[in-house]
Amino acid sequence: MTKELEIEFKNMLTKDEYSKLLAELNITPTSQTNHYFDTADFQLRDRKAALRLRTVGSRFECTLKTPAVSGNYETTDALGQHQATAMLGLDGFDAPEVSAELERLGVSPSDLVLIGSLTTHRAESEYEGGLLVLDHSEYLGTEDYELEYEVTDEADGKRKFIAFLKEKQIPIRPADKKIARFMKTVGKR
Repeated sequence: MTKELEIEFKNMLTKDEYSKLLAELNITPTSQTNHYFDTADFQLRDRKAALRLRTVGSRFECTLKTPAVSGNYETTDALGQHQATAMLGLDGFDAPEVSAELERLGVSPSDLVLIGSLTTHRAESEYEGGLLVLDHSEYLGTEDYELEYEVTDEADGKRKFIAFLKEKQIPIRPADKKIARFMKTVGKR
């Protein structure tokens, strides 16, 4: 289990900007799939929290994101394939630290339902003491592209992120979190 503070800046990209940055940074994406959970009445969303099971190859992890003063707290349990399969089939929720955080929020793991899945082709590169992340996401017949910059210092990270966008001549385009974009698309169906 890990619990850490996540501070990140996001900007939507065009497909061309994404492709150009991949080439300039000389990085290759790997694929991962996020399976999103909430209760039928969206108790997590209403608490500004998000729950996902991420699969990357044969690795599985369950992460609950909850709001912090700056960024989000992430509580993560590494899972085995059996645990992940049970969770996806709604046949059990064996993620002890995430379960404890859910209970603290007043959400019962037994009330969770699978909302849907989103596949991301992700490429990462160290940059100025932080991590640049290029994401091409596919979900519900939709594709989008975004740039994230993960840092440990909010003020310094924001300055570096804005400078990077300016240097690359990329307009500032606000980006919701992936789960928010996913849920908006679900709501349109």
